[in-house]
Amino acid sequence: MNDTYYEFGTAAERWDRAQMFFGAKEYMTAARILEGLVAEVPEQVAPRLLLARTYYHSARLGKAETELRAVLERDPVEHYARLMLGRTLERQGRSAEAAGHLRMAAAFTGDFGPEN
Repeated sequence: MNDTYYEFGTAAERWDRAQMFFGAKEYMTAARILEGLVAEVPEQVAPRLLLARTYYHSARLGKAETELRAVLERDPVEHYARLMLGRTLERQGRSAEAAGHLRMAAAFTGDFGPEN
């Protein structure tokens, strides 16, 4: 595909396009668009979080981990990023490291498991 297609439009239009491709499970295309947005506005959490999700769903777990850690540097209490980081680490066979992130995600949402 032509690179200019991904560069076309405003940031808002590209954000909408990336969400459309993500929703259609076209993760590689969504990631390509989001990579440009994240480079353009690295301080914004939402594009970076969606980029991490595209990497996760396309099994690019190292890249997903990198983006999720960047999100958590900006917003340490972003519970969904914490949950995704835990799951990403689990998929990489790093269960011990994942456990702390999963516990924090549960605490942020008030999900402490079944009541005893």
